[in-house]
Amino acid sequence: MKAKHNWRTWAVPVIAVLFGLVGGAILIALTGKNPFEAYGWLLGGWLRDIRRFSDTFAIATQLILTGLSVTFAFRTGLFNIGAAGQMLMGGLAATAIGLLVPLPSYLLVPLVVLGATLAGALWGTLPGFLKAQFNVHEVVSTIMLNWIAVWLVAWIVPTWLKSNQETQSARLPLAASLKMDWLSELTNQSSLNLGLVLALVATVIIAIILKRTTLGFELKAVGFNRLAAEYAGMEDKRNIVVSMAIAGALAGLAGATQYAGYAVNLQIQVLPSQGFDGIAVALLGNLTPLGVVASSMFFGILYTSRGLMNAALKIPPEISDTIIAIIIYLSATSILIHRLLDKLTPRKEEPHD
Repeated sequence: MKAKHNWRTWAVPVIAVLFGLVGGAILIALTGKNPFEAYGWLLGGWLRDIRRFSDTFAIATQLILTGLSVTFAFRTGLFNIGAAGQMLMGGLAATAIGLLVPLPSYLLVPLVVLGATLAGALWGTLPGFLKAQFNVHEVVSTIMLNWIAVWLVAWIVPTWLKSNQETQSARLPLAASLKMDWLSELTNQSSLNLGLVLALVATVIIAIILKRTTLGFELKAVGFNRLAAEYAGMEDKRNIVVSMAIAGALAGLAGATQYAGYAVNLQIQVLPSQGFDGIAVALLGNLTPLGVVASSMFFGILYTSRGLMNAALKIPPEISDTIIAIIIYLSATSILIHRLLDKLTPRKEEPHD
């Protein structure tokens, strides 16, 4: 029975992707183009040269971390819709440390990563505390904190971290960057950086916490049934705060990989879209660490290659956004796909002993 359940569970994201591709093919056909040729560019364009191949992994890096952030909170009974704000605060901390702290690169880079992770954790702790102490719904508090983060950055950057342009911070020095000269040369000046290594390490750590540790068991227990966990002697309030702090730390680390790796400066009044894309990544990844990595790569491929599809065939890049939207919708309403599978392949009852 367990194997069949796993088959059905993983069938949901696969079916969501297939429906998204079918919907996109219909739209492409309506433009008068060949859907198969278009998908050759959209799904295969990232393999055409080393730079696009590497940029796909660079784009997936932030999505892995924000997807893990959403996944961890969801698996522990919470909904972290504030990954964007936590990511922004991580980016602010990374930028401030990189610009203001005079240290050699081998000390500065770890400090940038640590500072960003702690800033994200702090920003995640706030809604966790409000939830634990006053039962403030984390969806409301995290949305509000997203915009507080935007306006904090809009105040701090022009005041202490500004460049010659008021809308962005000064350029981060190479000594504080996750970019490596040898990696850039190897990948034809792509955006790939050490953030990918951090994202993969974080994936392994989160998988271990959720599957193999007492902490993970308690966090999931509190999330699934807070009263039962409290009755069993678990610290429900503490675990809620810890869960949101870990989710925030992952998003803060995404901020380091974005603003000290993929980008070179921090722009004001711009909420990073990866924070919201992480929700889609988590849903498509079936709320598992390994699934998050796979879905992040899929989204990275779509984002990298949609410009190629437009340049080669003059197909509007918005079609790839529509494909993503269909996939997200079907992933979010997975109960409909489960019902379809139940009709097509009814479950067999196991014999009783």
